[in-house]
Amino acid sequence: MKRTGTQTIPAPTLNRLPIYYRRLLDAIREGVGYISSAELGRSAGVPPAQVRKDFSYLSQKGRPGVGYEVEALASYLEAFLGLVDTKEAVLAGAGNLGRALALYPGFPAYGLQIVALFDDDAGKVGQEVGGRTILPVEEMGDLVRRRGIRIGVITTPAGAAQQVAEDMVEAGVRAIWNFAPESLEVPEEVFVKNEDLAAELAVLSHHVNRMSISAEEEAT
Repeated sequence: MKRTGTQTIPAPTLNRLPIYYRRLLDAIREGVGYISSAELGRSAGVPPAQVRKDFSYLSQKGRPGVGYEVEALASYLEAFLGLVDTKEAVLAGAGNLGRALALYPGFPAYGLQIVALFDDDAGKVGQEVGGRTILPVEEMGDLVRRRGIRIGVITTPAGAAQQVAEDMVEAGVRAIWNFAPESLEVPEEVFVKNEDLAAELAVLSHHVNRMSISAEEEAT
């Protein structure tokens, strides 16, 4: 959870705020001045009442019968989510996933810039990814300290993730985006966001399997 004033914002609400923000950006491009809670809710898959409750944590209210002022709400979310100032990050693990993340064009809109990639594979060191040279992982700590970087992205194999996380934290990283299939042990003050792609794939597979079984039952 995150506190704002005396309010504590639940994690599900925090997770929806970037989705609302993305819809607001679309509305700005469409030339829309106001947007309803129902439309914002559709973008996040929640009812209008939940949208209004989410924004109540931020003391943001729409106009009855009109909705939320698009540009004002987008600007507020930019500041609240910390998207106004660009934040530098380092990425450890320059495999296929790491390279794809480094090349993803959507991060700058959310204030994230991956400035350096690191790997322990000598065959990858020296290669170029989007204008950035892959560096030896041994040099990561020094660069993090010199540039005061606070965000680290881990896309290494599971066996290397814990050591990489420890090296990042020792150098000053305070938020880790972890794509490795490994639970990380870090100090309480370090925030870790885990992305378990294998688990998500298992969920998708389960739903596909259920649909297949349902189709077979209907055919009999």
